[in-house]
Amino acid sequence: MDTLHHIVVVGGGAGGLELVTRLGNRLGKKQKARITLVDAGLTHVWKPLLHEVASGSLDASANEINYRAHARKHHYEFQLGRMGGLDRDRREIVIQAFHDQDGEEVVPERRIGYDTLVIAVGSTANDFGTPGAQSNCLFLDSLEQARRFHDLMLNAFLRKNHDAAEGGSGRLPITIIGAGATGVELAAELRLASRELPVYGMNNLRQDDISITVVEAADRILPALPARLSVAATRELLNQNVKVLTGQPVSEVRERSIVMKDGIELASEMTIWAAGIKAPAFLAKLGLETGRGNQLLVRQTLQTTRDDDIFALGDCAACPQPDSDRPVPPRAQSAHQQAATLYKSLVNRLEGKEAVPFVYNDHGSLINFSRYTTVGNLMGNLSGRSMYVEGKVARLFYLSLYRMHQVALHGLLRTGVIWFMDRISRAMQPRLKLH
Repeated sequence: MDTLHHIVVVGGGAGGLELVTRLGNRLGKKQKARITLVDAGLTHVWKPLLHEVASGSLDASANEINYRAHARKHHYEFQLGRMGGLDRDRREIVIQAFHDQDGEEVVPERRIGYDTLVIAVGSTANDFGTPGAQSNCLFLDSLEQARRFHDLMLNAFLRKNHDAAEGGSGRLPITIIGAGATGVELAAELRLASRELPVYGMNNLRQDDISITVVEAADRILPALPARLSVAATRELLNQNVKVLTGQPVSEVRERSIVMKDGIELASEMTIWAAGIKAPAFLAKLGLETGRGNQLLVRQTLQTTRDDDIFALGDCAACPQPDSDRPVPPRAQSAHQQAATLYKSLVNRLEGKEAVPFVYNDHGSLINFSRYTTVGNLMGNLSGRSMYVEGKVARLFYLSLYRMHQVALHGLLRTGVIWFMDRISRAMQPRLKLH
């Protein structure tokens, strides 16, 4: 009978994968604990990169991490499946049956026991119940959705190029609803794609045929970030011929248009929803305390309020902070920091020590406008003041965020090799993924 303490982590996103990697290297390798990762997919791609996958400026296959291979290398187990329930009395989670593309059952519903459970299932876009959003919008919550978006975009460009060659209109209006970091960065990536594709044979399209509009309900884009960043980002989008509409809530999404709250209707043949986030709905049915947007309520130790054996981190957790009435913001740097803190707490847990309280350190925000420029603010660790950066310096800091994630997963030496291979690949491959 297995007597090792069993730590189960549900969700292989940035925080969850970094956590099992560190736990596996420290505890799994030395047989001090059994570590299991559960995820509904077979591979991991850093979520902040999905908009680049969608536009074609990043080849996901070169940046994917296979969970099974990674688990073997870092001494943890991997279970394929989606969490569907929780039995706290038996300390078991329910994993839904897994089906193939034809609907055939591959693995039946099953249960996995745990001694410590960590829920790190991230978030999805929140359409706030807007009529027509689910049926007429594209979303970028997963690698599958990003790849589908890429295919649809290429087909739309190809169709419009043919129409223009036949004397018809090549006009393709694209609308992004939501001007947070994802929406703004996606707009820049799409503008790059619209300028690059004619080089690869779609030369009947004029640059003005592809209109890109960003719609934001708040009175400025990037409403969660400092106003100076919003001004700089607005200026850059306008320079790239991206229309910016602020103070414009969307009341309905139709097949080929969107309707504003004031009744104005805008043509849109491709509509992307990038406004707001919420945690997966199943979290509200687990018997744990949840708050706004289905987030699990946790204490500062990241332990859920109703069960000390269950932790949560990342976007799916509402973690309080001292001297603040707002929980930790849903950012990649938050998940990275929480994974590091929770790693210490779980090691302490096996040694009979107390959990470590999580304290969020805001290192600033960076917004990348594809290959054009990068703007952002960096927080000073000593002064606490922010420093505005842009251009090459900001781009360097932006790229370092992903490299830090890779170092957490692969180590410094392997990350250096990956970086070198990336440079070679970018030199040999087209600037855009064309299939």
